[in-house]
Amino acid sequence: MNNSNSSDTQFAIIPDRQSIETVQRDIRFFPTQNDSPTLLSRDQVTAWNRDGYLGPLDVLDADEAISLRDYFDQLLADTMAEGKDSYSISSAHLKHARVWDLLQHPKLVSYVSDLLGENVIGWGSHFFCKMPGDGKRVDWHQDCSYWPLTPTKAVTVWLAIDDADLDNGGMEVFTGSHQHGLIDFDMTESDSGNVLDQVVHEPEKYGQHRFTPVRAGQVSIHSDLLVHGSAPNQSERRRCGLTLRYCPADVTAYLGWEKKGVIVAGSADSEKWPGAERPASLAN
Repeated sequence: MNNSNSSDTQFAIIPDRQSIETVQRDIRFFPTQNDSPTLLSRDQVTAWNRDGYLGPLDVLDADEAISLRDYFDQLLADTMAEGKDSYSISSAHLKHARVWDLLQHPKLVSYVSDLLGENVIGWGSHFFCKMPGDGKRVDWHQDCSYWPLTPTKAVTVWLAIDDADLDNGGMEVFTGSHQHGLIDFDMTESDSGNVLDQVVHEPEKYGQHRFTPVRAGQVSIHSDLLVHGSAPNQSERRRCGLTLRYCPADVTAYLGWEKKGVIVAGSADSEKWPGAERPASLAN
């Protein structure tokens, strides 16, 4: 998907395909080695290595979840008033201070650090908002095929703004598919109804299907190699999630994506990750 609505096109959610193919990447799963996790259990770390997925995990309490939903309601209204659609709020931490702060939420960072190590970069944030009955789907895909990062150690934290379930197009995954490296995919047409532009065929060949319901304020975490997707929202309820992306500080970003990075734990080489500044206003 060409994020043509974004005012900072260098941070579009999908880089030009020809450009990303010039990046030499180490594409494979790197299992977590952590016998003393801080927040996760050792069994959860084992499950992560086996499945490439964890969830649901609690983060926000009921009042915090309501507050975040109210905030997003206004952000979405402002975005739609500008003529943009509900999927166009990308690289949000670079524009909206509240999202910047969420990227560094202590509980989120603790979960991620248990999987990635003590030096962690938060580099991505994108609201995926399916409006009631909007008919759009997210075809089966792997995140790593879109990202000019190497090696492939990135994870996505999917923070539920609304309850996400089968009826309103919640995420589905194929656990274990992260063990297969980069899986072949086809490109889809812009008018196909796919929010993205790729599809992995016959994903059942690579893992075990799992539906992943989450309540507002909860998160799931998945590997950048995990095959996942979601069906259209056929309900009368919205389904919004904020994807927050993280990687260890030893990962290298290309095509200018290092400019999006924020050190959320430990330290990082300033040449690899120069550090993006926090937006000035809490109001936006």
